[in-house]
Amino acid sequence: MNADLTPDSPLLDHCPEGLPARAYYDADWHARESAAIWARQWVYAGRHDQQPENTLRRIEVAGQSILLLRDADGALRAFHNTCRHRGAALCQAEQESFNGKLIKCPYHAWAYDTAGRLVSTGYATPTADFERAAHGLFPVHLKQWNGFVYICLADAPPEFAPDMGLDVLDNWPMEDLAVGHVLEKHMACNWKVFWENYNECLHCPGVHPELSDLVPVYRQGIMSAEERARVAAGGGAQPALKSGARSWTQTGAPCGPEFSNLTEEERERGHTFVTLYPTMYIVAHVDYVRTVSLTPLGPEQTRLRAEWLFPPATLARADFDLEAVTGFATTVLMQDSAACEINQRGLRCMKFQAARLMPQEFAIHDFHNWVSARMAEV
Repeated sequence: MNADLTPDSPLLDHCPEGLPARAYYDADWHARESAAIWARQWVYAGRHDQQPENTLRRIEVAGQSILLLRDADGALRAFHNTCRHRGAALCQAEQESFNGKLIKCPYHAWAYDTAGRLVSTGYATPTADFERAAHGLFPVHLKQWNGFVYICLADAPPEFAPDMGLDVLDNWPMEDLAVGHVLEKHMACNWKVFWENYNECLHCPGVHPELSDLVPVYRQGIMSAEERARVAAGGGAQPALKSGARSWTQTGAPCGPEFSNLTEEERERGHTFVTLYPTMYIVAHVDYVRTVSLTPLGPEQTRLRAEWLFPPATLARADFDLEAVTGFATTVLMQDSAACEINQRGLRCMKFQAARLMPQEFAIHDFHNWVSARMAEV
């Protein structure tokens, strides 16, 4: 153990190698990841209030087309988007209406109830050997947590386990928050590159001047005071945000009333990060919540989607300034995106074999171990 490290320091005491360079651009590696990770883990599918009743929604996960439905009673369910007759896609558009009771195949009119049971074969006349009960839709596991909807393609899904625990957001009125703004960005980088960038702050002083001004500890290239190799004599912990700032906005001022049930520690922290590999992270502030989710589009292409969630009363305020809230984090995300694309462009160098991680990149090391463990399971 490095004698310079404080007892509670998370810093690495060695400089391990990262994943092999081909993990970020090789098509075969990407296909294995899709099967081992994205098809077996919980994947974010949107906010619960973003799909109206009596609608079908089509999303893609790990190369599979998935049908999400909300029935006339408001219940959400998920199925593979394929008819059991000859495999036709049931939902054609990104979102479309239905009667809230029956899902009808547009090809041969087979129909299913909202539980996925086959109720009609249209104009076809099955013989006695046809078992109607054995030809329902293929179900997909669905879970709701804090107003977020997740699906998992695995037959036996893993435990749903955010890194900070299931109750970490209990003091925020998560179910009641509404999406006030959405940002989508196609990044020319592997999805893991973005997670690696998220997991370290060595880049913060050079890449994020605005963020480093708001969060003083980031100016040192670290994510928390515990990462300092040495604690200066008499040096106390710095506040999470700079003096006078309460939230991640352009001015540091809250965009509306602060959430009433937060503890003093949650308020002083200024931001509570919750990570759910491989799909998303959540940042809860004193006045709003932001999410960032990822969708791999190929070995070197990733779609980023950010959502800003607010209390409806805040959105309705006459003095509410959406740009003052979204502009700050948008600047940070665009800086991160550009940095990730720079990273990706250098990974194909024939001489570059793997990263050499620094002690401050302990969270990247943990992420690499998480990826390697999932890949070893198949």
